[in-house]
Amino acid sequence: MPRPLRAPIGVAYLLARAADTVADTRLIPRADRLVHLETLRAAFRGERADVAAIALICVPHQSHEAERALLDHVAAALREVEALPPADREAVRRVLTTITSGMIFDLERFPGEDAATLTALETPDDLDRYTYLVAGCVGEFWTAVHVAHRPRLHAWSLTEMGARGVRFGKALQMTNVLRDVPSDLRSGRCYLPARELDALGLGPADLLEPSKSARARPLLARLITSTLEHYDVAWSYTLAIPRREWRMRLACAWPLLIGLATLAAIARIPDPLAHPGPIKISRREVRGILARSTAAVLSNRALRGEAARHRAEVGRALAAPPSA
Repeated sequence: MPRPLRAPIGVAYLLARAADTVADTRLIPRADRLVHLETLRAAFRGERADVAAIALICVPHQSHEAERALLDHVAAALREVEALPPADREAVRRVLTTITSGMIFDLERFPGEDAATLTALETPDDLDRYTYLVAGCVGEFWTAVHVAHRPRLHAWSLTEMGARGVRFGKALQMTNVLRDVPSDLRSGRCYLPARELDALGLGPADLLEPSKSARARPLLARLITSTLEHYDVAWSYTLAIPRREWRMRLACAWPLLIGLATLAAIARIPDPLAHPGPIKISRREVRGILARSTAAVLSNRALRGEAARHRAEVGRALAAPPSA
């Protein structure tokens, strides 16, 4: 990150990660986690809140030293927010409040922790709202702080580019959703909308049965296709970044290329819902993406070609017979 961006983006990331750690601490009852998240959301808005109590309760349940240290330092991170320039401070507060709202939405919508309590989102609009709350809002935040601090971006329309940034975040989050469907189902969460499943004669529990889950492939194909549309907008965002802002271009190109490659890996599996392990690309593929995109960062034509190659792989996988 260029130096002026390190503080607002860094502290926003740390506090979002702290809230996510609280949300994911399953040894703490769900009702208590919701209370803690409400406390954090109030603190993120700049209100008085007892964040020290959250650390006392949650730290003993963390297995990773870094997460224990992070929770211990939430109050210090909040002081860093207060020390930011006013525009940065408001941007950080806004994105953290929205992300925490997404975590609360998730915990309230999915009441259980295992397949026995499996619950689905109801509609595609619910899924779209979720992806905005936990990721799309980050695209708005990223755009706002970059425009504020990078003179080469001052000609950007915050309204237009912020909307593209939202689509950018949704592209990456939908890739996560599609990649993690099997593990989420086992954890009691189905992000595939119940209304769309019902149209295929399926319920959420059917997705846990290999004899039935393959019938959801048309829905997965539609979701992959709509995710590709988000990627198309995200690439228009990335290629609009001035070439001299090469670090920002790389910071955008890398997750998009890795995400497209992951989407292709998902599309190639005849029944992703029955896949036994996490669906991801290899480290070798990641290294190749980083090397090629770094060499291509100053060329819109070269970056566009890299994106088109991965997008075509997704299209071919979707077009292949299910048994292939």
